[in-house]
Amino acid sequence: MRESVSLTIDGQEIRAPKGMAVLEAAKIAGIRIPHYCYHAGLEVVGSCRMCLVEIEKSPKLQPSCATPVAEGMVVRTTTPQAIENRRSVLEFLLANHPMDCPVCDQAGECELQNYYMAHGRFDARHDEDKTKRKKAVVLGPHIMLDQERCILCTRCVRFTRDIARTAELGVISRGHRSVIDVFPGRELNNAYSGNVADLCPVGALTDRDFRFQCRVWFLGSAPSICPGCSRGCNIEIHYNRRFNPRYHDRRVHRLKPRWNPEVNGFWICDEGRYAYRAIDAPDRLKVPALRREGGLRRASWPEALGEAAGALQGVLEAFGPGGAAVMVSPQMSDEELFLARRLFGERLGIERIAGRAPAPAGAFDDGLLVRADKNPNTRGMNIVFPGVGDCRDLIEACAGGSVRYLHIFGHDLARWNDPGRLAEALRQVECVVFEGAWDSPTARLADVVLPAAVYAEKDGTFVNFQGRVQRFEPAVPPPGEALTDLDILARLASALEAGPFESTASGLFGELARRVPEFSSLTWQALGPMGRWLADAGNDHAV
Repeated sequence: MRESVSLTIDGQEIRAPKGMAVLEAAKIAGIRIPHYCYHAGLEVVGSCRMCLVEIEKSPKLQPSCATPVAEGMVVRTTTPQAIENRRSVLEFLLANHPMDCPVCDQAGECELQNYYMAHGRFDARHDEDKTKRKKAVVLGPHIMLDQERCILCTRCVRFTRDIARTAELGVISRGHRSVIDVFPGRELNNAYSGNVADLCPVGALTDRDFRFQCRVWFLGSAPSICPGCSRGCNIEIHYNRRFNPRYHDRRVHRLKPRWNPEVNGFWICDEGRYAYRAIDAPDRLKVPALRREGGLRRASWPEALGEAAGALQGVLEAFGPGGAAVMVSPQMSDEELFLARRLFGERLGIERIAGRAPAPAGAFDDGLLVRADKNPNTRGMNIVFPGVGDCRDLIEACAGGSVRYLHIFGHDLARWNDPGRLAEALRQVECVVFEGAWDSPTARLADVVLPAAVYAEKDGTFVNFQGRVQRFEPAVPPPGEALTDLDILARLASALEAGPFESTASGLFGELARRVPEFSSLTWQALGPMGRWLADAGNDHAV
């Protein structure tokens, strides 16, 4: 256990781990010390001087970001000298800062605005012209720079140098001419470049994708898990609380990293960050459909589920459970997988259940966050369905004519099958049911299409590759007539007269914990915002 020390901050006695910075220790007491250059995920440089505080027996103000706590230390953060220092720093930073707040994307979450309202010197003492620098400079595919707004905190420089290890950014020139810029012949185009916009405490580095799209005070936030790979990065989904479909607006405007020291720390990759576009993609499935007269035609939910249930019952009566097969997905939540197991495996006796699929071409592990496995719940699927089959073997069985009913959860089989051969294989199946979120060649080959919600529209849990079980929550409702997979499966069970089943994520997780040993030590409430380890998982995988 880490040794702790006792100290006093603004009259409050607290205990903090030995070696912790005073700035971080103050948070334990609920005291926020203003700062710019400091970030807990980056090297400490102590350059902005905004966080200076009085420490008893020290003749001068000390940087709280770079001063470790010590036994008996007495810290004062709001003395006249400390407050005057903040005002002086703000006056210095604003001497050349443009008054761009009305058009700046950072407005509403800008630390320069926030600290100035608390500590600013409202009677300006400067009437000189502000220094002109480059504005709206494209640094790379995702980031734009406004040098006039930059306060030279160097967070972005340290991130590219120490975290991304690509070092595209640097402080160019000296003195009052100093600016942040990319080095000559370079561009900011690494796999984590979007993080520099999150790090920037002002509006100097902005996300080109979010730029001028929505004011931050119109955004709501929901905690979630990135489904882009088996890392399971913790994220926040920022959605438009004033969404109006008449204006063809986006419901989800951006994804931001959510701190979790056991998984992704403070960061997310660009691949996951910009995957939010798929949530409101034009090819989302929004209504059920049935194959009629050689094409897919819109249907009601009772019609579509009745067709699927009737076909499945017919196959079970004629061929037994061996005539039916199910293709589950590692994109499904633990609760969805468990309900599919209960309905198809336990209640109907279907044994042909596959889920393993080949990795997409070019998949890689970068040694930081990105994993080659592009599914968020491969480990969860393998726990709920031990020995789950290979999807390629199931396609071969379909081509051989031994599968009469096939229920596909989300897989786009055309990604790793020859389209002509895939179409021929599925033509041998009497009824193909596709349950998923996006239109795809596989969906267009199905006889029944059931539109399903995506991760941002439902709640549940994923198990990442480390064995950490993590919850996600809905941010927006499913589009059109789409339903969550839990709702679809519950309705299908009713149509089959095979229910009823528990159909809430929390209730199913409780059943999962009671019946699957790996989940036995967990409860829905205990997962909290950062998740918990499986019973058989270690906790030595912290970022």
